[in-house]
Amino acid sequence: MLASLVIKLEYGRVLRGGSTEPAVPAFVCSRAKRPLEPSGSQQFLTETSHFPGKLNGQIRELNHLVTYRKQKLANCSNRRKFTFCNTPNLHAKTLVVLLAIFTVSPFLSANLGASSLQPLGSARTPTQQRISDATQPSVPSAKPQPDERKITAYTLSPETYKKARELSQIHFRMALIGFVYGLFILWLVLQLGLAPKYRDWAERFSSKRFVQAMIFGPPFFITLGVLSLPIDIYEHQVSRRFGISVQSWSSWIWDWAKGQFLGIILGIVLISILYAVIRSSPRGWWFYFWLVLLPIVVLLVFLQPLVVDPMFHKFEPLSQKDPALTAALEQMVQRAGQTIPPERMFWMGAGEKTTALNAYVTGLGASKRIVVWDTTIAKMTTPQIVFVAGHEMGHYVLEHIWKGMAFAALILFILFYLGYRTVGWVLARWGSRWGIRGLDDWASLPVLLLILSIFGFIANPIDSAFSRHIEHQADQYGLEVTHGLTPDSAQTAAQSFQVLGEVDLSDPEPNPINVFLFYSHPPIPDRIQFALTYNPWANGRSGEFVK
Repeated sequence: MLASLVIKLEYGRVLRGGSTEPAVPAFVCSRAKRPLEPSGSQQFLTETSHFPGKLNGQIRELNHLVTYRKQKLANCSNRRKFTFCNTPNLHAKTLVVLLAIFTVSPFLSANLGASSLQPLGSARTPTQQRISDATQPSVPSAKPQPDERKITAYTLSPETYKKARELSQIHFRMALIGFVYGLFILWLVLQLGLAPKYRDWAERFSSKRFVQAMIFGPPFFITLGVLSLPIDIYEHQVSRRFGISVQSWSSWIWDWAKGQFLGIILGIVLISILYAVIRSSPRGWWFYFWLVLLPIVVLLVFLQPLVVDPMFHKFEPLSQKDPALTAALEQMVQRAGQTIPPERMFWMGAGEKTTALNAYVTGLGASKRIVVWDTTIAKMTTPQIVFVAGHEMGHYVLEHIWKGMAFAALILFILFYLGYRTVGWVLARWGSRWGIRGLDDWASLPVLLLILSIFGFIANPIDSAFSRHIEHQADQYGLEVTHGLTPDSAQTAAQSFQVLGEVDLSDPEPNPINVFLFYSHPPIPDRIQFALTYNPWANGRSGEFVK
């Protein structure tokens, strides 16, 4: 699942970056996310990093470790990086991917946007008049203002409204179907005895455990990936039909293949560690493997922008593509008291694969950077993009990446313990029927994935609620850091959400169950309402995060 997480974070972010489908935490059967297709409730700029195929498929889970929401890699924003949009949460195809995806997917992709897959909030209430200081320096405008309508609520034309509602319903159904289908795939692998067959191949080839992992892993992960293809293909077809994806099938297949490759490599490493720990500590393996995963997840977050992302998209220095925008972002970064020099600001060529909008912050330490999609630059004004970047900056200033990883680690700790308490009973009852000799048998991997996928799905609402909370905080930070920097910053933020919702086909009336289960970001209507009504300065007070 860790392998899937890494792949999914990239693939899902890239392929689903502009979709409106909810993050599907089908850890077992999720497909690897396409590089720009965020899943799940993606609202503004998806955070997630996500991966091709279902590494995200969750290997989309193992393949929703690398979306790593998301739930997926080619479109994952989410991976999780923190994104402005909602991203699919996680899909797990292998235990390694499931674990990594669940841990990192909601937090690696910290994108500010929300994809069209994500349902939006309810009807808007009258907005309060915001006070803007026209005398303070404003963000320079580098290009024509494509859309500066006065926003009072999230509204769509009748035709767009119909498409947004239909797309949201499709994604919600597929999120649920994807989870069930993922469980079916693992059950089928067990019933057909495929895992024991792959184990026998590995044991006949070598007596060395790591070599056995290299023989067992590829056919096992490829089997999960191929069986998940029907849902992956359907999702891409839906994205193309609604105009969210413009990626050709040949390009999509190539991204899927790269996602599978990354997932297999990482999966081999992770299952080698997992079963070495199980053999050395039959009772405490779940705790020791959890400890080992923590630094691995941190390493993946660090490496993703350096190694994984460039495999799916083209990146260039933002200063070369849009000097005026770079200057505006520098001004905002300085106001935030952060140090992200122009060399750490990048333009990403998403337009060749998606029409979705997004921007995100990603990486740790030396790999930390701000990334703005070319589609966002083309469809938003400079002040709007600065707000989006301010949202992303909030994730770093408020330490959401570390808090998110700590939260994910806690959830993962609980999942592993529950898996430990359950797997023994399952193997005692059905293990011999499935040809599994014991927990330390390579063939037990699909059982572990099946159990963790079920518990992971049950825990998904908690993960989604936490993600929505930190996304709301990032929205608030974006409003505060741009106050006084951008004239009428509240209206600028509302316009940003409106543009995002229109382009990504965000649902104006999301199903509450969908929001509860899968939304990684607040619905866009709610985000617009908050942007228009949040005004602590009216009473002479300062913002909560930016004084």
